[in-house]
Parts: sequence; C-alpha cells; structure tokens
Amino acid sequence: MAVGVLGVAGGLAVGGLVLLGVLGWALQRAVDTEAFRTADAVALLAAEEVLPDPLPVAGGQVRVQVIDAGGRVRAASIDADRLVPMVSPERIDAGARQRLTVSGERVGLAGPVRVVAVPAGTAADPRTVLVARSLADVRHSAHVVRTILLVSFPLLVAVLAAVAWRVVGATLRPVEALRRGAEEITGRDGGGRLPVPASQDEIHRLAVTLNGMLGRLESARDRQRAFVADAAHELRSPLANIRTELEVARRLADRTDWTAVSANLLADTERLGRLVDDLLLLARLDEGPPARVTGPVELGALLAAVAARYPSPPVRLDAPTAPLWTEGDPDELRRILTNLVDNAVRHAHGEVVLAAGPPVHPGGGAGAVAYHLVTVTDDGPGIPVADRERVFGRFTRLDDARARDDGGAGLGLAIVRELVRRACGGIELTDARPGRDGGPGLRVRLLLPALPDPERP
Repeated sequence: MAVGVLGVAGGLAVGGLVLLGVLGWALQRAVDTEAFRTADAVALLAAEEVLPDPLPVAGGQVRVQVIDAGGRVRAASIDADRLVPMVSPERIDAGARQRLTVSGERVGLAGPVRVVAVPAGTAADPRTVLVARSLADVRHSAHVVRTILLVSFPLLVAVLAAVAWRVVGATLRPVEALRRGAEEITGRDGGGRLPVPASQDEIHRLAVTLNGMLGRLESARDRQRAFVADAAHELRSPLANIRTELEVARRLADRTDWTAVSANLLADTERLGRLVDDLLLLARLDEGPPARVTGPVELGALLAAVAARYPSPPVRLDAPTAPLWTEGDPDELRRILTNLVDNAVRHAHGEVVLAAGPPVHPGGGAGAVAYHLVTVTDDGPGIPVADRERVFGRFTRLDDARARDDGGAGLGLAIVRELVRRACGGIELTDARPGRDGGPGLRVRLLLPALPDPERP
C-alpha cells in the first residue's frame, strides 16, 4: 500500500508541475496576444500618419512607444519615456515581429516586463511600435496557484493514504481470513473448508473455487487411502495363504503332499502376480495417457484371437465376416475384451456370446460419430440395476464373487472403464433379455470408434 501511495503522490507532483507550466504558458500567451493587438492598432495609425500624441492605451500597466530607424522616440503613451526607447535598437530586428523580456526599471514598471515589437511606417520612413506589458499579474497568479498546490498537496496525499488504508484493509481482510483458514486446514491434515465472504466479488468467487479444489483433493485423498487399504488387504490374503501352506507343510513334513502344496502355492503366486500387474496398470493409467502408437485395428481378428483362448462352449463368437476397423492400442483393446470375457465366463451358467456388429450412430443423425458395438453376453445371475455403476469401482465385488477360487480382486471392470475412456469409447451394462431387471444374464455393451476400411480406395 505504501508503494501505491508513493505512486499517487508522485503522479500528483508531476501533475502539479505540468499544471504550473501550462498555466504560465497560457498567461504569457494571453499577455503577448494583448500586446500584439495594441501594437497592431498603433501600427495602423502610424501607416495612416494619424498618430495622436500622447498615444492612447488601456490600463496603467501598459507602455507604448513608436521609434524610428535611428532609435529616436517619435511618439509615446502618457506614461512612457519620450527620450529612451524601452528596448535598445540593437536588439530590434527591423521588419520582424518580436517578443522580448526586459527589466521593469527600464520601462518604469515593477518586475519583469514583456515587450513586443511590430514594424510600422513606410519604406521611406520605417518605424517600430513597442508595447510593454507588466508580467506582475502573471507572476502573482502563478504564485497563488503554486501556494495552493503546496498547501493542498500534503492534505490530499494524506486523505488518499487514509482512504487507501481503509479500502485496501477492507479488501484484504477476507484474504487474511482465507490465509488463516488455510493454516488451520494445514494443521488439521487437509480437512475443512475456507471461509467464504458474504460479498459477491472476486474474493468470494476465489474462496468458492478454492473450496471446490479442496473438496476434490479431499475426495482424491480418500480414494487414494481406500485404494491403498484395499490393495494391502488384497495383497495380504494370498501372502497369508502362502505362509499358511508353508507352515503346515513344515510341521507335517513327513506327511505332506508336496505336489498339492506346490499347486496351491503356484495358484496363490499367480493370483498375487495378477493383482500386482493390475495395480501397476491402474497406477500408470492414473498418471495420464502416455505417448503411445495407435493405429487401425481389425476387430474381427481381435475378437477371434480373444475367443480362441477359451473353450467352445462356453464361449461362442458371433461376428460378421466383413472387416470392422477401429483405432486404438491393440494390447489395450485386447485387455478390455479379455477382462470382459473372463468376467462373463466366471459367472456364466452355460454360455458366453462374444458378438460385434456394423457401425451404429448413438448420437442419432447421419453426421454423428460412428461406433462399433461389441457385446459380451452371459446367462449368469446378472447384476442388479442399482449395482451396475458401482461394479466399475476399484476393489468392488458383489457378495457372490467373494469366493477365493471364483472371485477376482475387483479390478477387472475398473481397468476396463479406464481403458475404454482412453480409447474414446463407452461401456454400459444391460440385461441379457430386454424387459427383465437384474437377470438372469448380463450383457455388456462396448462402443468403440469406427474407422473406414483402410484397404478400400
């Protein structure tokens, strides 16, 4: 604030100096104009050879003389000197209009005097009209204005400083409240919200924005804590199983079936490896999409490769013979389909159908973006409508999927959703049979961007 007050004071000082300069210039110009007007009138009389004696002037602060080429005074006003010209002839430029400043003692006036010279007469008898006007009124006016500025300037700066102090203080008071609130939030490990001022101004909007940011950070922190807790719990389960198997085998070494123990350990190790891979993949997805090479992918071949990993039955492929092209990372698209089919096979009673169709336009019009519709349908128990959004959360498993052998870690659909978003697609869960709520059966509708056939010209 002090810098602002100093800046205002400097601006006022410069403005005062400019005002004094402009005022002095304007008053000086007015004196010159009036003097030239008087000189032109006398020159006109001299040209007509009708100069009165004495010369008539208006005001007591004006002196007029008419001198010839030799410097002799040919006519003068009643108060002017009739012997000595007001300006020495050497300073007069014959035939030119001049402005000169001389001492008042030479003219008989107080202070400096402004003298103008105007050529007059004829070529045979050249003359010069000299008109002197006192600058005392100009100096007095400038002195009065200067005194007023010197007196009012400190008072004005003081008033502005007081107003700035009050206004800036009132403006920064909510900012100080925000700062104190931020300190308290830091002290409470990030909880709470900043105080929102009642005024509907920029500070109010800033507080609302910061509170929104704090809310998002708190939600992210809660999700991170829940993710870490769930990951630790899921990692602890296979480790506990491995430890239990080894301890039992150690105590019963002579009666241990090491073939069964190794099979159980291998299953737990594979489960632990899949969980670690899923956690690493989610961590990379959370960091943002890295630079990756994408290109056209033929869905028919990709669906056939995924279906070939499973026996038939239960997995059955229903895809058109015409090529279906999409854009994306082949490994990520394969991971999406593999997770969906794994989930369907885990819950199906007898059959899983992996199908794809020609491009559709979910937006409605012909100009809408085209997508390929890929469906994964099973005849299992299905998922209730209320849980169809929740199952895409991380470590979310419904009650019938919590068995150690049949249930996963609850990361498959979460990975699918993140990868589908990276592929600029969409996914939703519906009933396998339209018109039924929650089963039997579940159909996953996967939308992937459609590309024209690159092999066609």
